[in-house]
Amino acid sequence: MEEFELIKNYFQKLTKNSIGSLKLNDDVFFYKTKKLIVSVDTYNEGVHFLNFKYPHLVIKKILRSSISDLICKGINPKFYFISAAGNENSFTKKNLILISKSLRQEQKKYNIILAGGDTTYSKKISFSITVLGFSKNIIKRNNAKINDDIYVTGNIGDSFLGLKVIKNQIKLKKNLRKYFIKKYYCPDIPYNFHKFIKKYINTSIDISDGLIDDMKKLINKQDLSFEIYLDKIPTSSYINSFFKNKNLKKENYLFNGDDYQMLFTAKKKFRKYIKNISYKLRQKVSIIGKINNYSKQNVIFNSNNRRIFADFKGYIHKF
Repeated sequence: MEEFELIKNYFQKLTKNSIGSLKLNDDVFFYKTKKLIVSVDTYNEGVHFLNFKYPHLVIKKILRSSISDLICKGINPKFYFISAAGNENSFTKKNLILISKSLRQEQKKYNIILAGGDTTYSKKISFSITVLGFSKNIIKRNNAKINDDIYVTGNIGDSFLGLKVIKNQIKLKKNLRKYFIKKYYCPDIPYNFHKFIKKYINTSIDISDGLIDDMKKLINKQDLSFEIYLDKIPTSSYINSFFKNKNLKKENYLFNGDDYQMLFTAKKKFRKYIKNISYKLRQKVSIIGKINNYSKQNVIFNSNNRRIFADFKGYIHKF
């Protein structure tokens, strides 16, 4: 059973039509009268991170991915709670010092404060992070409009390649290996960009499970479809060189998730404003496609303008 089916069948009714719960179809809880936005995520060893060999990097990855849930809603994260499950082998004095140092660095970088949490003993390592922010409004899912441009921030694919390197499934030179591993553990989330762009955006989501899967979630309650142009998807010079040298197809590396970039739609008339903001903030932003009506299929066009059916699967939560 997949995640959304599980939620719909067993937990959606428990919200008792609470407006703030958004029918459990978004990544946040939005209590408008109190201006409160909450996001909760859990990260398990062997699923969300391979192991705990680099605790200082693991903690950065999971905190940034939690922060990205609020950023894509147009919200500044203010506080976070962290609950940790582990044992004497994982939470050694050395590891705890590394974790504390990394959290201090992230708090300074993203202007966020630790507000509480919990610890418990477990054979496997797990973290749950709750992030809070405050605002009168959020950018919701399922609010795209026909003919909207589809945008994405940053670059796509580096993190997945980093995972392949960590798993020793790809051999690279030391400098490239270091680059891709860093992108896996420390995604460049588009912090600050959301503050200036949110008034132009119709709908948004962060790319965690994969560009195509998350695009489907973004419009899953609407009678709409999308078209995406493969060559418009932004990629780094490092991964472009990798594709060229290995003679590989880009589509096999760009839709696997862990990018934590912002995927959003906006009306065409706002192109100039969005471009100017991205230039001033030095934030890379790319138009990769558009929203169509439901009569058309979700589709990807490759460099030869040939249709590729958009059935690429990213990370799927199954139970």
